[in-house]
Amino acid sequence: MKKLITLSVLLFFYLTSFGQHSSGYNGLDTHMGNLSKLSGAKSRSISPENFTGEKGKGGMATLENGSATRAARELGQKWKVNPYVIIKPGETFTMGEIQGSGAINHIWMTPAGDYRLSIFRIYWDDEENPSVESPVGDFFAAGWGNGNEPRISSLAVCVNPRSGFNSYWQMPFRHRCRITMENKSDKNLILYYQVDYVLTEIPDNAAYFHAQFRRVNPLPNKQDYTIIDQIKGKGHYVGTYLAHGAYSPGWWGEGEIKFFIDGDDEFPTICGTGEEDYFCGSYGFEMRKDENGKDTYTPFSSLYAGFYFVDDPKNETHLSRIGEYRWHITDPIRFEEDLKVTIQSLGWQSDGRYLPLEDDLASVAYWYQAEPHNPFPELPSKELLRLEDK
Repeated sequence: MKKLITLSVLLFFYLTSFGQHSSGYNGLDTHMGNLSKLSGAKSRSISPENFTGEKGKGGMATLENGSATRAARELGQKWKVNPYVIIKPGETFTMGEIQGSGAINHIWMTPAGDYRLSIFRIYWDDEENPSVESPVGDFFAAGWGNGNEPRISSLAVCVNPRSGFNSYWQMPFRHRCRITMENKSDKNLILYYQVDYVLTEIPDNAAYFHAQFRRVNPLPNKQDYTIIDQIKGKGHYVGTYLAHGAYSPGWWGEGEIKFFIDGDDEFPTICGTGEEDYFCGSYGFEMRKDENGKDTYTPFSSLYAGFYFVDDPKNETHLSRIGEYRWHITDPIRFEEDLKVTIQSLGWQSDGRYLPLEDDLASVAYWYQAEPHNPFPELPSKELLRLEDK
């Protein structure tokens, strides 16, 4: 009798456990180890060929309303009639709205326009202030403009030839999601894009994705550059992109990055040892002179960190134009109440002395936190967003 009761109890727990594992998986956080698991998640995608993401509603554009009507005029409906949108100067276009609970898993786009004047925003649930707000190039770690795109092969962001911008940040939402693009330039913005997402249940402990852009040009003398501040609430910091434009000759990357966590005042809890160290390089990214006497470096792109430099003969403003990314995927910076992140702009002068620099610094900070979040500072003016201004 005891054996029968024991077997019954074991069978009960086995079936309960099996049921939880088989039907309780929400389809998120996929990797090679769980890719075979079934779930109730529903795959959807928004693009100019299906603005709503609805099931069975893709490729329905006709020659009367398509953006590529001329190219498809001999083929008609179902033949790539509306692959892109045109956003006029001063307009904000709603790329997509999603109702229900789920998560964005991938965003691809290729914007043909001024990257610094194309402002990408995402709003979670019913919030009035965006949780993501950044010039589109900087969001994808490509802040030096159209024609100067790097090659990035990381887990979170990929930039593929020529301007294939990809984001793999997981972005959960519980009720609603709205994605927009604003064109601040005086020319049309042509935008190809696709947003891949799933409709599924979101766990209670899932935080919301945030990204915020800042720029100071030039940085005041002996002043730290603030990557982010006034983050209030509980969450974790997951990434930094920095576009560093150096005005002075020589090395520019000695500055320390600092994380002020949960009430830190004058001194931070986490303090790095140098800019190139934080971005996982060393010794000036192998800085040297090329055959023309110009500074050159060795770029790299890895899963969690990368560095590139832009050699653009049309732009004579900056002596060096640098892009660096660092994703805290395996080592997120966790905070309970608040967070501030700063970095110094620092080089060398005579007799082995540090030299504070007055450089052009622009950044995107990426983090997850529980809502509500503090409203972001207002973006720089159109004139101060432009790359060529000092």
